[in-house]
Amino acid sequence: QVELVESGGGSVQAGGSLRLSCTISPMRYTFDWVCMGWFRQIPGKERAGIAGIYPHNGMTYYDDSVKGRFTLSQDNAESTVYLQMNDLRSDDTGIYYCTADPKCSGNVREWLLLHRIPHGHWGQGTQVTVSS
Repeated sequence: QVELVESGGGSVQAGGSLRLSCTISPMRYTFDWVCMGWFRQIPGKERAGIAGIYPHNGMTYYDDSVKGRFTLSQDNAESTVYLQMNDLRSDDTGIYYCTADPKCSGNVREWLLLHRIPHGHWGQGTQVTVSS
């Protein structure tokens, strides 16, 4: 059974940085053939995709709200993707969920816009709090 383990959330002041990590296990071979991404849930709002990556070719896509501030990277040996979050703002506060979808076609932008629970696999979520 696929499991996603997240870490790296926390509290930071506006303008600060955090790095989230998401490790997919135990099926190492699936890492190259899934889309992985981060969704953010703000209280009272629907969970929304903010950043996605197709590890097979490294293609990424970012929502406009985080473009230029957040960066995805991958460690193939560790089956881990990282979300580096810089210049954090108070409206970045929320619960961040890692997700992986082996049925993704590789079109990361389309996947990020359409992917929803219960499709794919989801982590437990990690809280990010940005104070102004």
